[in-house]
Amino acid sequence: RLRLHDGKLIKDRRFHLRTYPNCFVAKELTDWLVEHKDAPDRETAIRLMQKLMDHYIIHHVCDEHSDYKDAKLLYRFRKDDGTFPLSKDVKVFLRGQSLYEKLVSVEESILKVREENSVKYQRTFLGSEMIDWLIQEGEVENRQEAVELGRALLEHGIIQHVSNRHHFFDSDILYHFWINFRRRRRLTELLNENSARALSESPDSPFCLRKLNPEPGNTSFLSVQTNKEIKVVSAVRRSSITSLSGNSNTYFSAPPTLVFPPVAECNPKSVLKRPVTTEELLSPGAPYVKKTLTIVGDAVGWGFVVRGGRPCHIQAVDPGGPAAAAGMKVCQFVFSVNGVYVLHLDYQTISSLIMTGPRTLVMEVMEAIE
Repeated sequence: RLRLHDGKLIKDRRFHLRTYPNCFVAKELTDWLVEHKDAPDRETAIRLMQKLMDHYIIHHVCDEHSDYKDAKLLYRFRKDDGTFPLSKDVKVFLRGQSLYEKLVSVEESILKVREENSVKYQRTFLGSEMIDWLIQEGEVENRQEAVELGRALLEHGIIQHVSNRHHFFDSDILYHFWINFRRRRRLTELLNENSARALSESPDSPFCLRKLNPEPGNTSFLSVQTNKEIKVVSAVRRSSITSLSGNSNTYFSAPPTLVFPPVAECNPKSVLKRPVTTEELLSPGAPYVKKTLTIVGDAVGWGFVVRGGRPCHIQAVDPGGPAAAAGMKVCQFVFSVNGVYVLHLDYQTISSLIMTGPRTLVMEVMEAIE
């Protein structure tokens, strides 16, 4: 947006005897994105702009078009006309960005390279050190308010304990900014997101155990041998990314006929005996132990179901799957996924993180002490 302002692509424009301030012509912007190599071709440029529309960042000046058209139509950044929706998540993100810019711009900043357990971390600070600075700079009125701000930043993935083991506390625990706000991001990074969230909500999700050509009395699970040959010994298998994309599964001589259960069966009654809050999990002395699980997905997925939200829990585990082999059990709470703190997220978002990540999944879970 700022580059477009500098390049005079965003300016006041007149159309049908009316002046529209701070807008751009879609066709001109598409030309500009390709010319400046922000998009390899026009088709990609259109997809990128549609992403911005879908996320309420740009819109047609009269809101007459819900999609981005590569034509002589006027669009505008919502930031330029005051219609950008400032949700709680966006406010926390902008607050984190503001604090980061302030911290890196001052001399003798509390952000330093520090070492813990022989590992060096960038942009680190002590919890108490950050609280002192926030009060000194007038960002907060007291230490309690500073702790609440620090916790919000951590829960939104902006800061993190260096080894991802603690929430934010007024102590000498070491944290760092997980997001480097000064790294210049390419617009094409937007297209790395996929529709995993939508898929995870459907009955054909790799996190829903479902029946395959069920036979009466046959309730065992599909087992995967070490040589990756799949032996169907049961009525249940885990869906895979390939099945989601519509490709036939090469491990079967013929594409199997899938029997889809009702959506309700993919969202069964929670296995938890009672609701558990994030605060309860993280409170000092809580009867929970944290475990790190490394799960190497096989040809048909990881073999577990995650449900709930804030925090999410393990609803079901395929006893013959990779997750069970790694030590996953029902009723465990999902603390992090591939280094990302997720206690504050819902199961759709966590499913998206897993599906878009590597085949080898590293999860931290919290388990009740028996």
